[in-house]
Amino acid sequence: MKNIIITLCLSFFVFVLKAQDLNKYDRGNFIKGKDSIYYRILFPENFNPSQKYPVIFVLHGAGERGNNNESQLVHGGKLFLKDDVRKNFPAIVIFPQCPKDSYWANVNIAPNEQGKRTFTFLEGGKPTKAMHALQNMVKDFLKKPFVNKEQVYIGGLSMGGMGTYELLRRKRNTFAAAFAICGGDNTNNIDKYKKVPLWIFHGGKDDIVDPAFSIAISERLKTIGSEVKFLLYPNANHNSWDSAFAEPQLLPWLFSHRK
Repeated sequence: MKNIIITLCLSFFVFVLKAQDLNKYDRGNFIKGKDSIYYRILFPENFNPSQKYPVIFVLHGAGERGNNNESQLVHGGKLFLKDDVRKNFPAIVIFPQCPKDSYWANVNIAPNEQGKRTFTFLEGGKPTKAMHALQNMVKDFLKKPFVNKEQVYIGGLSMGGMGTYELLRRKRNTFAAAFAICGGDNTNNIDKYKKVPLWIFHGGKDDIVDPAFSIAISERLKTIGSEVKFLLYPNANHNSWDSAFAEPQLLPWLFSHRK
């Protein structure tokens, strides 16, 4: 019994420490006109507002939507808190949160005969409520004097991977490089972000978002001479983001690019 209590106490202590780590991300919100969006932001250690820093926006998946301004840090948030990452890649990291009633990408979702979701990505179209707010939040933040506009990056997972493609095409000439994990897009939109270096990840056994979406985007980009990397995890299901965030070359590759 004593050992069980000790184990529970240690588990609680570890949980508290992890929560405290994520609290290093400051809370923020962007409100302008009809646009409203929450976000968490991590500044570099020894942040100096007179210097210019790279900025990376990370878009979460559908399961982390809401208004608690916390859930969006569940996947990827701890990566940027690692000592070596903070030391080697001093950057401003921003995790926006999509409201529960919206979606990053312009996509129609419907159940198929097996009860699973099917995704139909639109060509063009108006941005969703969340994407409209995100676009203006990005535009506003990049006006800050401490932002290095030559090193602005975007990446996301699942719904956030879909949103990554969408933001790339809606804010062209903004991002130096991007990554998309288990996302998708209408391949007719590719021409609008063909100049952005892109690293695409997907699980080969993904039964939520078909890996065929990522494969099609990758192949199309290759045929038109774009800089694209594609990594398929043969045995991974939808949760390919753990493997992608653990890739040792992800951040070195990303931050090596400048506009």
